[in-house]
Amino acid sequence: MSAPKIKDHVERYLLLLIAVVILVFSLQIPGVFWSSANFQSVASQMPVLGVLAFAMAITMLTGGINLSIIATTNCCALVMAWVATHMAPSFGSEVLMLLAGIGMAVLIGSMNGALIALIRVSPILATLGMMTLLKGVTILLSKGRAISNFPEYVLWLNHSSWLGIPLPLFLFAAVALVLWVVLDRSALGRRIYLIGSNPRAAHYSGINTPRTLIVVYVISSLLCVAAALLMMSKLNSAKAAYGESYLLTSILAAVLGGINPDGGFGRIIGMVLALVLLQILESGLNIMGVSSYLTMALWGGLLLAFLFLKGARLPFSPTGGGARP
Repeated sequence: MSAPKIKDHVERYLLLLIAVVILVFSLQIPGVFWSSANFQSVASQMPVLGVLAFAMAITMLTGGINLSIIATTNCCALVMAWVATHMAPSFGSEVLMLLAGIGMAVLIGSMNGALIALIRVSPILATLGMMTLLKGVTILLSKGRAISNFPEYVLWLNHSSWLGIPLPLFLFAAVALVLWVVLDRSALGRRIYLIGSNPRAAHYSGINTPRTLIVVYVISSLLCVAAALLMMSKLNSAKAAYGESYLLTSILAAVLGGINPDGGFGRIIGMVLALVLLQILESGLNIMGVSSYLTMALWGGLLLAFLFLKGARLPFSPTGGGARP
């Protein structure tokens, strides 16, 4: 089956599932489900998970994984929080805060990329080790306590809206657009897909695989900075143990959105649809008073059902070969 057919099926399944879920909730809780408060809730929750899912997905496209995205997010958040709370609010302190977060992300991403691309450590082991290292160091330095009470230039992101739409949703859309351009319209994107689908062919075609992998893991860490800013603005605090449940959910969103775990295939539009589906499900079930544990179980069941449907029609090779869209 051709790549266009594969991606069409993924997106059609997701659109069908979204329509079914919306129909069910519209019949069960019509007044609350279609309220502006529910829309605001979905719009404020999706950006953090969405950006983290993108950070996970870009590494999965190369056939790797980044288990350190949450630890990286919290580490960058703590560094930025320290700057924000120890300097008088000004344009200079705002720039310094961003540079501190970006610098930490580049360092972590480069270390992950070097371990995987140069030393040839398995991505799951390299990023698991980095996750453990970062979590231990951040807990040690912060003594497990949260840094809070940020200046207004941090909090305004969560409090602001445009045309009635929360500003974090626009940030999420901007990240998705930039990532779509990188993956579908740039030479870097073509290298990423080729490395994920056939590393040997990528090597013989002249692609500098180690450099590309390092760039991919740096981009993944930079996306964590965006997630850190969103979390800081929303929670008015930063802590070493925030957002740990996002790790598995980001993998769920990536795979549900059509990212091939073996690399080489996946599109941003599919991931956006998957994120919309997951957030609508979570919001509707919360309104109905369903336990969060049952919601997580339903997410897992949805993923298994989706993989079964996709696997029945869209067989990938056992060696992980995929197709670039």
